[in-house]
Amino acid sequence: MEELKIFNNRREFLRNSIYGTISIIGLSKVDTFAKPRANKITILHTNDVHSHIEPFPDNDPKYPGLGGAARRAALIQKIRSEEKDVLLLDAGDIYQGTYYFNKYGGELELKIMSQMGYDASTLGNHDFDNGLEGIVNKLEFANFPFLCANYDFRGTIMEGKTNPYKIFNKSDVKIGVFGLGIELDGLVEKKNYGETKYLDPMVKAAETAIHLKKEKNCDVIICLSHLGFKYNERKISDIEFAKQSRYIDLIIGGHTHTFLDKPVITKNRDGKETCVAQVGWAGIKLGRIDLYFDKNTGKKRIEGSAHSLTKIFDIA
Repeated sequence: MEELKIFNNRREFLRNSIYGTISIIGLSKVDTFAKPRANKITILHTNDVHSHIEPFPDNDPKYPGLGGAARRAALIQKIRSEEKDVLLLDAGDIYQGTYYFNKYGGELELKIMSQMGYDASTLGNHDFDNGLEGIVNKLEFANFPFLCANYDFRGTIMEGKTNPYKIFNKSDVKIGVFGLGIELDGLVEKKNYGETKYLDPMVKAAETAIHLKKEKNCDVIICLSHLGFKYNERKISDIEFAKQSRYIDLIIGGHTHTFLDKPVITKNRDGKETCVAQVGWAGIKLGRIDLYFDKNTGKKRIEGSAHSLTKIFDIA
């Protein structure tokens, strides 16, 4: 597309691919201590980026100078250079919020995520803003899968375009990742999701987690959720979901734009720990989870943080 070519030429951070020449200064390594025999998996995550390609302006009253796709790419590349096993995941609402979505309909966002090397994403409600056609027509620009276990797309043009889960193998650790979407009725115009059927997320999560644990023998199970972190009213949220869940180690959430500096840990229905993480919105932060898994004992340990994307990550 000629317009995209022109755009890339005038934006320094996209001119020679999203990475360009990277200059990183002043960062200390995250503590890499792990118990003997423990395998370490580093999970990087985003949510609700909402088409924010560029940083907020320096005079923004809430987020001055924060965010930006190039800075995120720089930090991701730095962490990959330091860590052996990295997964990069997104919890939905990739689209809607800036001129770039209005102009390119999601093509640019998916191209940038593909260049960054995302491993998987789920669908948020705003990803339906251009209808099912808007999703299908841009999927060719994503070289990563969209995962959603509780949207039934049968009979629509989205049939077969998503998967309920995907399994990743990292250093002899089998990681099952699945997705959950929020109820679209009331959030999305009916014409934009058509005959898509919303299935109970708790039922589908239970089915999928049991399948991944018992039949696929996954060591670690991660849910990409666009249900929302927590609500005052009686509505399913990641916190309530975590309490009712089994076998799920980590819930990477979105939708409520909740900034968590580190994951919230709660006990699931078996009394085991489940971690819930979310990093706000607009690509202001990149979440990081370091998960240590001892294959011999089955024990797991999770350490989490959120990195603000500032000018320190600017491309030279």
